Amino acid sequence: MKFSKLLLPAALVITLFSCDVTDSDSDTNIETPETYEFTRDGESTVSFTGQTIRINMASEFVSTMTDFDNATEELLLQMYRNQTAEGGDADPFSSTPLNESSKSVKSKVAASADFFATNSTVSAELKNQFELWVEGQISEVFPNENTLADVGVPGQIADGSSTRYVNGQGFEYNQLAGKSLIGALMTDQILNNYLSTSVLDAGTNREDNDEGVTEEGSSYTTMEHKWDEAYGYLYGTAAYPANPTPTVGQDDDFLNKYLGRVEGDEDFTGIAQDIFDAFALGRAAIVEGDYELRDEQAEIIRENISKIIGIRAVYYLHSGRNGLAQETPDYGAVFHDLSEGYGFIFSLQFTRVPGTTQPYVTKSEVDGYIAQLTEGNGLWDVTPETLDNIAASIADKFDFTVEEAAN
Repeated sequence: MKFSKLLLPAALVITLFSCDVTDSDSDTNIETPETYEFTRDGESTVSFTGQTIRINMASEFVSTMTDFDNATEELLLQMYRNQTAEGGDADPFSSTPLNESSKSVKSKVAASADFFATNSTVSAELKNQFELWVEGQISEVFPNENTLADVGVPGQIADGSSTRYVNGQGFEYNQLAGKSLIGALMTDQILNNYLSTSVLDAGTNREDNDEGVTEEGSSYTTMEHKWDEAYGYLYGTAAYPANPTPTVGQDDDFLNKYLGRVEGDEDFTGIAQDIFDAFALGRAAIVEGDYELRDEQAEIIRENISKIIGIRAVYYLHSGRNGLAQETPDYGAVFHDLSEGYGFIFSLQFTRVPGTTQPYVTKSEVDGYIAQLTEGNGLWDVTPETLDNIAASIADKFDFTVEEAAN
């Protein structure tokens, strides 16, 4: 149920502004806020607690995949599914807020309105893939914790001073799961769900937003909240969520981390500010009822977040390729890079070309790349030439080169 506190839209209170909007088709002149702070009647209207919870759930799920002393298949599946929320009596997480939450990671994997609302079969397949990785970690890798990995033999392999744990094809299941969640959870929910006009404008959302009708018991309109939820999947664990750019890359191990990595590459410096500005300006546009400007900012976010996935996929493929080309390859380092690369390749199917309802790389293309990595003995057999070809194919989908992404 919704109710209206005011007959007219409440005023937006923003204390700091940066440059004027340029290159916009919108008729209004809304300035880009320097901070993501929005209030109504003196109360903050920004809320994305559910996204913070899911990021924390995902983090604990992935880290527990390498807890040889305590992890079980049942425990990991409980973390992924949050069976407590489904009526069970298990407490899989280490913190009470997560155990008491009705949220789950699995429910939002491959679950966007635009890509999966009418594609339940593919959604179920992608959701279940994470459970297969859990099963493989427990049944293949855990029993071989102290076995030296070899062709077809799961176990441990040195990577400098670190020890990696791989399956018989050389893949780290925890890396596949962690990096694939960046696409299947964070990217899909941001680009294809909460920034979708089908979600933002659902039902009476536009009318309610124009009239300042807020959700019952809350200070925000439904449209404001949906935009904030997209924001939360990138900045939900930031040290200072209203101004997250100074610590971007340090706030979680998922999309935020790799935005920081891409920002640190001089070929892409400025991408972090571009994404934040688009989020902040889009939110200000919602407050002012400028939906054309809002949608322009959504497209900027789609382009740049998609680019993060593409850049890191190419980066890890190129890094693994260089390692393999050495006279004496460090297989532990190579397999680690390519396991991360696999996850980013998996994530490509959740990207989105601005102005379309299509990903930069289709599921069929993703499946083809993965088939090349997993053919035969997998990473034990893959060649630098194969990695070069996949990296070049991915880069061709975007507006960057392999050389730029490989830095």
